[in-house]
Amino acid sequence: MSFIGSIENVGLYALLMRRVLSVPDRMREFMKEFIKGVYQLGVNSIWIVVIISFFIGAVIVMQIALNVDSPMLPRFTVGVVSREIILLEFSSTIMCLILSGKVGSNVASEIGTMRITGQVDVLDIMGVNSANYLILPKVAAFVAFMPVLVIFSMFMGLFGGYVICLVLGTPSVETYIYGIQAFFRESFVWYSITKSMLFGFITASVAGFFGYTVKGGALDVGKASTDSVVINSILILVTDLVFTQLAMG
Repeated sequence: MSFIGSIENVGLYALLMRRVLSVPDRMREFMKEFIKGVYQLGVNSIWIVVIISFFIGAVIVMQIALNVDSPMLPRFTVGVVSREIILLEFSSTIMCLILSGKVGSNVASEIGTMRITGQVDVLDIMGVNSANYLILPKVAAFVAFMPVLVIFSMFMGLFGGYVICLVLGTPSVETYIYGIQAFFRESFVWYSITKSMLFGFITASVAGFFGYTVKGGALDVGKASTDSVVINSILILVTDLVFTQLAMG
């Protein structure tokens, strides 16, 4: 993708979002698609969030326990550091990177298939705002369900650490739980949820853009799906850097 092509895509994305982010003509149809999107993009993603968060949480605690082994540091440091990693970065940023592959490819391929089979053109001919009808419910559903996924991820990540402490005994379960509770700031949870909702919007809207603007056949739908995952990953990481800098400032 050339530099000029990238700039052009930014403009096309902005124009498409102008059509997408408008009041739906038929609220009843919107709610129907919204509920479908919540189940398809959100509820169906819970299992992968639970599994990955549990094992990553266990690995984080294990690695920190092995590497932060100094008489200068109290043992509850393991719980404190693990909690900060899981709350601030893993459950929001890394989990969204993983979900951008599952959700992004799903949205891009579904809308892309509708585009190449002429279903989008039929909606336009009928006078329906096809961009709003197809993309907005998916964006709204994923953004609305992101806090649920983040909470699941946080809980399972910390629970994975608890289980590994229970099995290995280093640090002890009591020390780990004390570390989780020590110096806890509720604002970190809200920060993580807010950040994840922003990433959710990026993931669903960019995937919808690539699917909606696809041209050609089945191979082009696959390419659009792949491109959406790549661009989403880059945008999430750049946005995370900017968001973190703003929060620190």
